[in-house]
Amino acid sequence: MTGGRSTGETAANQVAAVVVTYHPAPSCADLVTALSAQCQWVVVVDNGSSPEELQPLREACARTGAHLAEMGGNLGIAAAQNLGIKRARELGAHWVLLSDHDSVPSPGMVDQLLAAFRADQRDDPGSDSCGVAAAGPLVGEDRQGRDQLVYVARRWGPRRATPEELAQPYLTVAFLIASGCLVSMEALDRVGPMREDLFIDHVDLEWGLRARRAGYRLVVATGTPMTHRLGDEVVRLPGRRQPVHVHAPVRSYYLVRNTVRLLRSGLLPVAWRVGYTVWLAKYTAFNAALADRRRQRASALAHGLVDGLRGRGGPRP
Repeated sequence: MTGGRSTGETAANQVAAVVVTYHPAPSCADLVTALSAQCQWVVVVDNGSSPEELQPLREACARTGAHLAEMGGNLGIAAAQNLGIKRARELGAHWVLLSDHDSVPSPGMVDQLLAAFRADQRDDPGSDSCGVAAAGPLVGEDRQGRDQLVYVARRWGPRRATPEELAQPYLTVAFLIASGCLVSMEALDRVGPMREDLFIDHVDLEWGLRARRAGYRLVVATGTPMTHRLGDEVVRLPGRRQPVHVHAPVRSYYLVRNTVRLLRSGLLPVAWRVGYTVWLAKYTAFNAALADRRRQRASALAHGLVDGLRGRGGPRP
């Protein structure tokens, strides 16, 4: 057995971390080392990085016993996650911890997320629900705004949690940011894999919607922090409390296309479809008029809208 956990631990706590990398910084090797101390196995799936970029990871994997799978090209985050989950299942894992290459897990994070599943079993033994499918940490950013990425279900769709809600030890949420998310293998077997045709963006949201439709709950362990970066940069708009996350123009394509596909998927309640339509209009207006590289963004937005209406998936042509 690889990883830093004791062989005396029960099988019910066997966790495999699945780290998806894409042009990772050398510091990603530290992430592999940190996760090896908390998980029985670490599986690194790389989406087409160069040999030079992968060298620190290769050394870290050799040192810790982690598994490295090289995709040979960028097949998307969902395909990489599914490959890692498949390998975790082969290894005998009961739980999968998903991670991006730029997330920073706190010490003891995995044990604290496992405790969220145990707490649900104690607190709600007679519930008709399937229980908790996945538990995530309190994801926050380490830059301007210190934004916390926790979304609860509201009338018009997922919205940021209030300080009062975040005061609860375990908060039921609308969906979980994939990075840092601990998913039970049982839920993955029942809900199904990540949607590879989405490629990137809304993959975690779409899986969360399917899990909730199947009767599962998604929870955040609010006392378990983790830093993560969403988008390339953030900007502050007058009159808006929360910062706006700005991605590269190509991500505008995926966000628009996949939002349109979600709107047409049947997974969203009627009020949520209205809310996401309004969000899509605001997102398009901001990126077309106020963000940098407006010509590139306008092209990406237009192609994303057309391909979303056509139901096109996979990488951007």
